[in-house]
Amino acid sequence: MRTKTGVNIQKLTQLAILTAIILLMAFTPIGYIKTFGLEITLIVIPVTVGAIVLGPAAGAFLGGVFGITSFIQCFGLSPFGAALLNINPSATFIVCLIPRLLMGWLTGLIFRALRKGGLKETAYPVASLCGPLMNTLFFMTALLAFFYRSDYIQGIAESLGGGNIIQFVIAFVGINGLVEAITCFLIGTAIARALDAFVKRTARESRA
Repeated sequence: MRTKTGVNIQKLTQLAILTAIILLMAFTPIGYIKTFGLEITLIVIPVTVGAIVLGPAAGAFLGGVFGITSFIQCFGLSPFGAALLNINPSATFIVCLIPRLLMGWLTGLIFRALRKGGLKETAYPVASLCGPLMNTLFFMTALLAFFYRSDYIQGIAESLGGGNIIQFVIAFVGINGLVEAITCFLIGTAIARALDAFVKRTARESRA
């Protein structure tokens, strides 16, 4: 019979593995696709997978790890982040951390709500899509709240031909946000469904 301690150890092990994946992706080329404007980040994938398989609390933790690594990128690894850090370090930390933490937490809540509502198969793709969409939405909201009036962002807005804040968001996010959402949706759904099935099968075998 499987004990509660055994279940907790398994979850902690899975959480540790996903954390290691986030750290690996954050500091190697596989985590970010560098483009002008927003970088396409694939780190959303392990965050959403963790939120789906391990729950909202784990999603928030993994999102926090993602956010901290994003803030570290501002120290010379990301020109855009470095520019924000130079303008306002405290605001940069908030912009990097809070949107990712909320994204992970809410992704887990969305998946749990859909499962409880009887939408078992729908829950995986919907939660996997909500992750990257919320990441972009929350990040852009925080960025605009703290930095839109800065000379740096206004300079980017002018170069993109953004006459107002809505046009700027569309031009700045552009195809990057779409590619990120589609990539994370496809890969995240497949991994989360397979990992969740594996965890449940392992649990049944342990109880047998």
